[in-house]
Amino acid sequence: MPGSTDPATMTDAELDQLRRKFQADYVAVREQIGRVVVGNKSIVDGVLVCLFTGGHALLEGVPGIGKTLLIRSLAQALSLDFGRVQFTPDLMPADITGTTIVTEVERAGGGVSREFTFQPGPIFAQIVLADEINRATPKTQSALLEAMQERSVTVAGESHRLPAPFFVMATQNPIEQEGTYPLPEAQLDRFFFKLIVGYASRDEMSEILVRTTRGDSPAIEPVLDAESILTYQKLVRMVAIADHVQDYAVRLVLATHPKGEFATPMVNKYVEVGASPRAAQAMVLAAKCRAVVAGRPAASVEDIQKIAKLALRHRILTNFEADADGITTDQIIENAVSTIPRELATTA
Repeated sequence: MPGSTDPATMTDAELDQLRRKFQADYVAVREQIGRVVVGNKSIVDGVLVCLFTGGHALLEGVPGIGKTLLIRSLAQALSLDFGRVQFTPDLMPADITGTTIVTEVERAGGGVSREFTFQPGPIFAQIVLADEINRATPKTQSALLEAMQERSVTVAGESHRLPAPFFVMATQNPIEQEGTYPLPEAQLDRFFFKLIVGYASRDEMSEILVRTTRGDSPAIEPVLDAESILTYQKLVRMVAIADHVQDYAVRLVLATHPKGEFATPMVNKYVEVGASPRAAQAMVLAAKCRAVVAGRPAASVEDIQKIAKLALRHRILTNFEADADGITTDQIIENAVSTIPRELATTA
């Protein structure tokens, strides 16, 4: 790491050195995770982009495809504290945030006094796995999502800051809906990306069996620490983005608004509610992260297009007609990406 740890105060030479180090560390973290997690390279990249942009990730997939293993491996590769919360219908907000308990304290002059002491919950970790988040009640979900947004929790009128960096990866099962509480659109909007985890291929399944049935347990070597991650998060925000690239992200979000200026015919027909400004923020930051990882000085339209579905799919609400015609949000986004021009023609 260069002499200064704040990219804003670094010289051009120091920034160039920091960018190269970030590229190397990003690849090293991905390789360490790959020692345990088979396949799902795009999912690993999506999670890392969320981490280095300061966002949170929502993973959707059936049980047993490695979601928990992925986040645990990430915590080990980053030398960060890991906490897991298994969401169930009887889980209460205090089970996540913590609670105030009465403790006995010995006095200096003798005797015992009782004091209220805050007992932190599992959310006071740097990487938190919220497993099957849609199984908890809305009250408990809100406690987690508030902490994700504010980076602090308030218990008994006292605010407690969460550790930094703070990254939440939530999972949900899209198949089994009985006894679940789907996240409302306003709460889904707080997740930076929604990542769809699919099944393993034939080769990947064979590799999983080799690693898990022969007694081999590869160790993950720590690559980064908290200070380095915070520095890289600042670096990502300093990556340049041209006006026309940023405008493309803006127009892509506006294209998801029914009856809007840039709405596509498919959006007007199938979308009930479009994406929020958080979607544009996510696309711009993710594009900047992709650019610095690839060794480019600025984000591009291609970067925006590559991550559009990850940033938009959970922020678009389709109508009944879309359900009847079997149209998914991913198809709507793909249509918008192929329809919206890269640049608007300027008039003299």
